[in-house]
Amino acid sequence: DQEQTEQSMKTGALLAVALIYLTLAWIFGSYSWPLFVMLAIPFGVVGAAWGHLFLGLSFTIITILGLIGLSGIVVNNAIVLVVFYKQNRDAGMELKQAMIEAGCQRLRPVVLSSLTTIVGLLPLLFEKSTQAQFLIPMAVTLIFGLAFSTVLVLFFIPAVLALYERIAARLRKAEEEIVLDEQGERI
Repeated sequence: DQEQTEQSMKTGALLAVALIYLTLAWIFGSYSWPLFVMLAIPFGVVGAAWGHLFLGLSFTIITILGLIGLSGIVVNNAIVLVVFYKQNRDAGMELKQAMIEAGCQRLRPVVLSSLTTIVGLLPLLFEKSTQAQFLIPMAVTLIFGLAFSTVLVLFFIPAVLALYERIAARLRKAEEEIVLDEQGERI
């Protein structure tokens, strides 16, 4: 039964990630922008794994449920930052200024949403009752995954966005520099 449950949860997790991507692609009107938002998911998984190692817990079915929930939370944090950055760029801001403005304006909402979730789960983490023991791996997953991913979302995603923008600008410039002669050949 446990193997069957684990397999169906893995399938559900993959389906959830695919639906998150499709939803973001529809909202952004792009196939690449959702990838920047979804970069936050692996950060959450790494943070959850470190939390389990730090506290000496093993991964359970409840941990997998926590990872699925964590994916949605960290994606929300990344959306807050990426959407604001994209709006700044669409308004004509320079790359660096748009990144700084997005980071400064969205720092408080991202940190506050993460901190309130973490603080809300802390009592469960320290609960000693028998009834709560099976939920502790989910609390560890959410607390450590969210703490780790929040820090990285605020620093890593802007760096990846800047790299993407620079590469895209170079590709556009290279396309503009291709000049065709009278026969349609490149010169």
